[in-house]
Amino acid sequence: MNFAFTEEQEMLRDSARRYLHGRYPGTGPWGPSAWQDIAKLGWTGISLPEGLGGAGFGFLEEAVLFEEFGRALFPGPYFATIGLALPALSPDRQRLVATGQRTYSLALNGDPAPDLALVDEVVVVDDPALEGRVRPRALAALALEATGIAQRALELGVEHAKAREQFGKPIGTYQAVSHKLADSYVETELARSLAYWAAWSVANEDGQAPVAAAAAKSYAGDAAVNACERSIQVHGGLGFTWEHVLHRYYKRALWIQAFWGYARAHRAKVASSLLDGG
Repeated sequence: MNFAFTEEQEMLRDSARRYLHGRYPGTGPWGPSAWQDIAKLGWTGISLPEGLGGAGFGFLEEAVLFEEFGRALFPGPYFATIGLALPALSPDRQRLVATGQRTYSLALNGDPAPDLALVDEVVVVDDPALEGRVRPRALAALALEATGIAQRALELGVEHAKAREQFGKPIGTYQAVSHKLADSYVETELARSLAYWAAWSVANEDGQAPVAAAAAKSYAGDAAVNACERSIQVHGGLGFTWEHVLHRYYKRALWIQAFWGYARAHRAKVASSLLDGG
């Protein structure tokens, strides 16, 4: 199997990063115009058929966007609408998503629906059969977003460690700082590998998708929280201020870590699958 992204998918990543850079994370409240903007770029319907107004691609293209939106801390309900609710929507509602006219969240089998204050409508579903399609996709999406958060937290820590000086030297030359950032780098790369495995499994409807998604979400969620905490420590007092963006990345990472269960719950699923032989 080949986990490498295609040239077209990497071009999508580059265009998403260029668009999001400088716009996010913004400081103002969320506005519907931002959703309209990404809809015009085709990102809200990238995995939907062309007959529904989509681009006709798949989950791997969405995976690229989930990671980049996490890195940029995009404030809209992209996970709630695209990562969670989209497979449970009727074709008419999917068309509205693709064209940027509506946003949705999903309450699945009694679980809370995210982004209630941001979406236009909440769909309530009590269908165990649908859960098998929705849950791995959503967990993989969260793992990808968490990887993007971890990456940006690491970048912010490295930038500060290079610029900030103590005793005439950049603080990054001190082991107490460099070792923290090195740990974040290793964890972020491992989180990315697991998230990409989960994305590939979901996109190809592989039988390992539930296990891959559980493993990726458990590790990437923790990695994002750890990366944010280390970066805040590297920044010192500045990292704890309201004006610095790190606290916003940290809160999103904590939410991802907790949503649909902490890492230990997902690790138990992975262990059970291994011990049961599949």
